[in-house]
Amino acid sequence: MPTHIKKPTKIKAEGNKTKIIEEYVGRVNSNTEDLSVAHMKSPSGWIEPGQQPEFNEYAIVLNGMLRIKSKDAVLDVQAGEAVILHSGEWVQFSTPSPEGAEYIAVCLPAFSPDTVNKDE
Repeated sequence: MPTHIKKPTKIKAEGNKTKIIEEYVGRVNSNTEDLSVAHMKSPSGWIEPGQQPEFNEYAIVLNGMLRIKSKDAVLDVQAGEAVILHSGEWVQFSTPSPEGAEYIAVCLPAFSPDTVNKDE
């Protein structure tokens, strides 16, 4: 039988400002370990610590701009664009533009605080 998910669970995000994470599918909301799907809303000027996750992350920007810094480049991912972040790569997310960013994040396997490996 299909699993109906009636509402997401809000998850506390790290960073210098309040970011809204609504997990629909994942370890917290649906007890799903193989994949997570979350709706993210980041305010203007938000930045989080760098990380080196043990999962792939696929993000589709719905509104605004998501900046992703890696060891080799800085990518500005605009509304209507997507990005793939590979397991084991160091990255840092921010939303420096005035409108912030709204995006969907899919992680494979599912996001876990234990496998995101945030910088100290």
